[in-house]
Parts: sequence; structure tokens; C-alpha cells
Amino acid sequence: MEVRQDILRIFPEAMRGIWRQAAARADHLQEIRIRAGRPVLLYMEGKEYFLTPEGELTQRRGQAVCADRQELEELLSYVCSSSMYAYEEEISRGYLTLPGGHRMGLVGEAVLTEGEKVRNLKYISGMNIRISHEVRGAADGLLPWLYEKERFPNTLILSPPGCGKTTLLRDLVRQISDGNAFAPGKTVGVVDERSEIAGSFHGIAQNDVGMRTDVLDGCPKAEGMMLLLRSMSPEVIAVDELGGEEEIRSVRQALKCGCTVLATMHAGTWQEAAGRLGRMGTGPGGDVSVFERYVLLSGRGASGRRISVLDEEASLLWEEGC
Repeated sequence: MEVRQDILRIFPEAMRGIWRQAAARADHLQEIRIRAGRPVLLYMEGKEYFLTPEGELTQRRGQAVCADRQELEELLSYVCSSSMYAYEEEISRGYLTLPGGHRMGLVGEAVLTEGEKVRNLKYISGMNIRISHEVRGAADGLLPWLYEKERFPNTLILSPPGCGKTTLLRDLVRQISDGNAFAPGKTVGVVDERSEIAGSFHGIAQNDVGMRTDVLDGCPKAEGMMLLLRSMSPEVIAVDELGGEEEIRSVRQALKCGCTVLATMHAGTWQEAAGRLGRMGTGPGGDVSVFERYVLLSGRGASGRRISVLDEEASLLWEEGC
């Protein structure tokens, strides 16, 4: 019920009628994509649906309702409480964080600074509303294969987009922070660059990330990891979508400070991740082996999902099909 109300509250009162049936299926709703002059699309359990003028869902394009630019402008103005200027910095990053931890991605015409950086977006032409889902217990099956005598090892979660790695990361953060059957709770620092882990709204985490967790919201990962090390003394640092060499250098620095790292990375296979890490000198084929556990997710939605846990030599420790 709470997620359903969150979805309805995204839209102005005049628009809510058409969204009530979609909101009723909030437990399965993943994304709402609204583009000027194009059919409105919803994604649930890996399937694509069109929204009809009556608010029903269909897979027939001919029955779809199309959004216009005025509706996009009205929706954005409503989300920004009619004060676009106050949200300019967030909009310049291409998204807005919404109450409940949900997120609205934005595209349109970029307004650039003299240094060729994005200062704002105008003439908004498309929105992607990503629905945040907390799945408490999502990491339960993994815990026996991750802990070593109450120690949580450096762990990297790998998956293609849309397979649930952020959901899994969030529940791991919660269970590491609160404590679980395998270890007492630890102090966790989260660098939430895109507000997807904690889903902070005005600085307050909307998702349950545990009672010993400190969240640095909207900060670049490399800089944020260093800031947390200096200010909050975390035992575990968690970041989403690790990628650049600067971020890897920050990971190494965290390890030198005695901190454990929990991260995710876009990769379809362990070999793909190993290649990227190896080129950065921080994994198989590189000069430093950072991660001791790899969690690989594959598949999504009704087609089923598989979770595998590998050790630092890529030997399979555990696997489960969902």
C-alpha cells in the first residue's frame, strides 16, 4: 500500500485517475517511461506494457496513450513544488530523487556552462521513473558464503542492468549494519552517488539501510570514500556501480585503512569483470587482488534469476536459481 501511495503522489491530482490501476500493481512495477509524443510505457517483471487512456495496461501499441510536452512540464513542475530553480543542481545531474526512494530520470536540451559542463536541462522530452523496491531478506541465502568467522570479505556484485544488484546491495548493507546470524553489526558508510541505495530525500534515507549506517548522498564515489574514511571511520564502505580508475584507487586506500569494501559493477560475466579489473591492476591479471568474493546475478523477471557466489580464484562456492 505504501509504494502504491508513493507512486500516486508523484503525479498531480488531475493526472492520478489514469495511474490508479498501474499503482495498484506497485509490487511488480519497475519503471515508468514517459516521452513527449510517444506511447507511455511501463515495465514489470521484465515485460513491457502500454498505458491506455482508461488507465489499463496492454501490450497492444494501438491502444496506448501518448504523452505531450505540456504534461511533462506539469509533472516536473509538480515534483519540484513549482520551484525549478531550487532543484537546478539535481536536474543538472539528470535525475530527481522522490519521496519513498524512487527516482525520476530526465532528458531534454542541456544548458552548458562556459566550461562545457551541464548546468541545467530545459525542454524536457522524456522521463524515466524508477520504482524503488526494498526486498528485506534478499541477501539471506548469500550470507553463509560471504562471512568468514564473523569477518565480511571484500565483495563485488556483478550483473547486467536490471537484474537486481542494487536491491541485493541494499539488503546486504542493512544486514551488515544491523547484524545477523553470522556476525554482530558493523559501522557501514554508504557513498550513494545517485541516491539509489538509501534513496535519500532531503538528506533522510527513505530505505532501511541499517541502524549503524552513515549515508553520503549525491557525492562522487572516489571523493566520497575518502571523505567517509576521514570523518566517519566505517568498518565497511559500500558503493554502487564501481567503474573508473580513480574509484579503484579509493578502494585501495580504504583497504589500507583496514576497511572492507562492498561494491557492484555492470558486468554480464565474471570474465568481463576480471578483464576490466585486470586492466586497472586490481583483480585477476592485475597486481593487486582486491575482492575475495564475487556475487554474479543473471536473468530477470518471470524468466527466472540465478545467483552464484565465487571466491577470488573464480571457483564456484554456491549457486541458486530463483
